[in-house]
Amino acid sequence: MDAIQEFLDKIGGIIWGPPLLILLVGTGIFLTARLAFIQVRLLPYSLKQVFSRKHDKQVDGDISQFQALMTAMAATVGVGNIVGVAGAVATGGPGAIFWMWMAGFFGMATKYGEAILAVKYRVKDANGQMAGGPMYYLEHGLKQKWLGVLFAIFGAFAAFGIGNGTQSKAVADAMSGTFNVPHWATGVGLVIFGALVILGGIKSIGRVTAFFVPIMALFYFIAGAIVVVTNFNLVPDAFALIFKDAFTGQAVAGGAIGAVIRFGVARGLFSNEAGLGSAPIAAAAARTDLPGRQALISMTQVLFDTLVICTITGLTIVMSGKWDGQGIEADFLTAEAFGTFLGSAGPIIVSIGLIFFATSTILGWSYYGEKCFQYLFPNPKAVFTYRVIFVLFIFVGATAKLGVVWALADVLNGLMAIPNLIGLLGLSGIIVLETKRFQAKIKEEKESAK
Repeated sequence: MDAIQEFLDKIGGIIWGPPLLILLVGTGIFLTARLAFIQVRLLPYSLKQVFSRKHDKQVDGDISQFQALMTAMAATVGVGNIVGVAGAVATGGPGAIFWMWMAGFFGMATKYGEAILAVKYRVKDANGQMAGGPMYYLEHGLKQKWLGVLFAIFGAFAAFGIGNGTQSKAVADAMSGTFNVPHWATGVGLVIFGALVILGGIKSIGRVTAFFVPIMALFYFIAGAIVVVTNFNLVPDAFALIFKDAFTGQAVAGGAIGAVIRFGVARGLFSNEAGLGSAPIAAAAARTDLPGRQALISMTQVLFDTLVICTITGLTIVMSGKWDGQGIEADFLTAEAFGTFLGSAGPIIVSIGLIFFATSTILGWSYYGEKCFQYLFPNPKAVFTYRVIFVLFIFVGATAKLGVVWALADVLNGLMAIPNLIGLLGLSGIIVLETKRFQAKIKEEKESAK
């Protein structure tokens, strides 16, 4: 098994190497240019739409626009926002945070494009519910069903790793280390919670995440804000170090500028999943009148995830100075950083945040995996069976060592991005046309409101 894991780790390292990272960021830059920096031009309007209920009544869709956003947020705000950012700073240096921001900025355009295509090419399944995502716009938009099938296979299996096992294991470790709760007990609790929510389908998931995600994000944000405000004298120097290191490359990994960029970009993309093709599956379920409207709402996910929550983690670590040659493992670095400013309460706050974030990711990814599986096997009984297996696997992830499974999931996760990016680039003209259509609608709405 060790040899298999070592082989998969090598394959994962190749897949997630510079070529894919360049393609992911390059797609974001390309769409940013074609859409004339839409993430800047229409950001105020998109933030307004997040909390608007005006346009999600009496139109096609299963859940509200806000619920769709929260479901996607639930899936992306996970272990990576705490442990992943810490790993990027510990290995790539403080400058990695800057490149994380850059990946997030251009990733907003990618996320926008994914959501437009997801809503435009979504279909109704046998139960009258919406089904959409890369597999559908690859089949119906790009006319390449085989790419859609590949994406669905990768996504259905990857969900058990990135969205299930790694998250349940993180929760179990946090509960054991902070509150002395046995791993098996955490596993049982997560299975019960997961069954109550996941087996009810997207409407159940949407209701829970719409309540759960804002609370958990606000909890972590407030804790970070307290650190920043009460130690504001350290903030200017922290930002100066981040910007300086971004271009000088004082990275732990070889001290090279390439390491700083790589770890920063990778962390940003792993966190917000822009280009991966996962979030548009949730966007396709939204009740919305036009693809562009939900796309703008989906775009804000990257803002909240990478440019707010990840920044809280990264800034606290840099301000603490704990990253600099103290030999603290990434798994504990964020807790140590918060502990520097908040004492014994710091690690507890981080553990609670980790528990919330990881649990929510299980909910979001259960839906992603289900929809990928449904694309391959449309039978409702088969889909429900997938839900049950996914829920039961939560216990396995919380209690067992499954290095091979995680390594395989990492490989499949990277493979998901390839057909999705082909679809985004091949259908970029459709994204532009739908954007123009929506902008005309915005203008019409403003004129009628006068």
